[in-house]
Amino acid sequence: MIPQETVDKILEAARIEEVVGDFVNLKRRGTSLIGLCPFHNEKTPSFNVSVSKGIYKCFGCGMGGDSVRFIMDHEKAAYPDALRFLANKYGIEIAEVENTPEEQAVNNRRESLYIVSAYAAKFFHQQMLETEEGNSVGLSYFRERGFREDIIKKFELGYSPDSWAALSEKAVAEGFNIQFLEETGLTIRKDKDKIYDRFRGRVMFPIHSFTGRVIGFGGRTLKTDKAVPKYVNSPESDIYHKSNVLYGLYFAKKAMRDEDNCYLVEGYADVLSVNQAGVENVVASSGTSLTVEQIRLIGRFTKNITILYDGDEAGIKASLRGLDMILEEGLNVKVVLFADGHDPDSYVQKFGSAAFKNYINQNQKDFILFKTSVLLKDAGTDPIKKAGMIREVVESIAKIPDSIKASVFIRECSSLLQIEERSLISELNKMRMGKVKKENFAPRQEEMPPDDLFGDEPPQQGIDSDEHQEKEIARLLLNYGHELVHWDGITDTYIAPYVISNLSDVTFDNAECSLIVAEYKSKLEEGELPSVQDFIKHSNRKLADLAISLVSSPYQLSENWFAKRKIYVKDEKENLRSTILGGIFHLKKRKVDHILKNIRDEIQTEQNEENQAILMRRYLQVKEVEKGISQFLGSVIVK
Repeated sequence: MIPQETVDKILEAARIEEVVGDFVNLKRRGTSLIGLCPFHNEKTPSFNVSVSKGIYKCFGCGMGGDSVRFIMDHEKAAYPDALRFLANKYGIEIAEVENTPEEQAVNNRRESLYIVSAYAAKFFHQQMLETEEGNSVGLSYFRERGFREDIIKKFELGYSPDSWAALSEKAVAEGFNIQFLEETGLTIRKDKDKIYDRFRGRVMFPIHSFTGRVIGFGGRTLKTDKAVPKYVNSPESDIYHKSNVLYGLYFAKKAMRDEDNCYLVEGYADVLSVNQAGVENVVASSGTSLTVEQIRLIGRFTKNITILYDGDEAGIKASLRGLDMILEEGLNVKVVLFADGHDPDSYVQKFGSAAFKNYINQNQKDFILFKTSVLLKDAGTDPIKKAGMIREVVESIAKIPDSIKASVFIRECSSLLQIEERSLISELNKMRMGKVKKENFAPRQEEMPPDDLFGDEPPQQGIDSDEHQEKEIARLLLNYGHELVHWDGITDTYIAPYVISNLSDVTFDNAECSLIVAEYKSKLEEGELPSVQDFIKHSNRKLADLAISLVSSPYQLSENWFAKRKIYVKDEKENLRSTILGGIFHLKKRKVDHILKNIRDEIQTEQNEENQAILMRRYLQVKEVEKGISQFLGSVIVK
């Protein structure tokens, strides 16, 4: 249990732009920050962060909340775990009872997998540094590869003892559940009662999540026996999905944002060596084919990728088609080829940091032109092969969403391939038309909104619904309820009690709006004035989501209206009295319209003349009320 005093301290310290900024590359637009949403696939930013309100809101998928909610949603964490994450980020000590390993292991299944993985990483690291076997085998290997102590510590490198169940037996003896060791793949059960370590006798590379938690491992054997696989990786688990992970990303994300570029290499050692050379914006796909999910991870921080190849011609050709995915995601791709059998690791170890950086700057080529030159060399003078490679190059250009960029590549390739630009454009247009037709008949699933975005049923607001007007009242309360006003004929008062008192005879149909108004009434009766943060952090998720939606907007008025065109656009706060009264009377008019309609319906069905006369008198009375409201609304509109 985390004391409320500590919770308040965490919430006070957590700045939304810093918390979200660790995961999303944010850029300023007006008074807000925008970026690509981490919760759904998008190419145009719709993810908005309001620093003043301390909230985020995606106008694409609907996700929104404060700093704690962001960590909960992004890391699939429970509320206490999200608080602990933020406390750790801001160096806030949490004074709570420390759990034993056994208690930690049963807190919840997912958290237990994280705890077991962290324990294993610490175990491997200590085994390498504190045991004779670890020193002579593991540590000596990393030192021979030229890795410094700070890099070994930073990446938590380690060694798994060459015995059947060193880790498994030690973990179980310290109270960890064998089930979680098996689920993370650290332990393998052969028979009912026989277990052994997956990574025995290997140097260990812990794989970190986006937030720095250990989620898996890569283990390299030092044996020369060809029957033993060189690398063994953790299997898929609830916390580790290799297609969604890039080795080194946790350590690289800040540098990727600062440098506006990401170096993509193949293996663990490449990441370590390049990082040691002072180039921190480097990640690896860990020996797997690059996936769309990994590309999108990079795209959160930079639109520029530089791929560092080791010069293996067969491997390069095999990967060219797959790299078209990068272009399709709207990223810019450059390629650096290391010759003479070098890879990034060996090159930087042999020639040093300065030569490595200089080589990259001088030898990087744009991916399209690199691909063209590789395929052109392969086709030689064979006209059939050349026609096929031209088509393959145009296919890559067709995947580039930016038409201006695509046209530049068409011109460059026309010169390189010695073929008319018009022919390439014609082929490009055919491919794009084919793609459009295909997408019209089969829209991409990831671009469709989630099924539960609007709840169990699609949103429907008929012509008789007052939802829009009710939400407007809730919006005004949340945004301006705490404002103290001095209006003609009205003594000093806060807007919230003024609005509530003027709507005392109005019933709200929308459940969440009704709750917001009811909470204002309740708090005001107790002598308190709720703030927008009370609703943003509300325990009722639907109410909190509505509050966030109401105080957020995807639109901002451009400064150019006045700066360039000298057109001054009034803000609603400049005539707050008209804004508030307009909201109140628009809602009242809707309610009065419903009453009039109901009376008309009763008159049509009523057979008794006396009752009809009573209904008519009532209708005329309500009509007078409607007339007064309409006159006021007309005066507001004229202003």
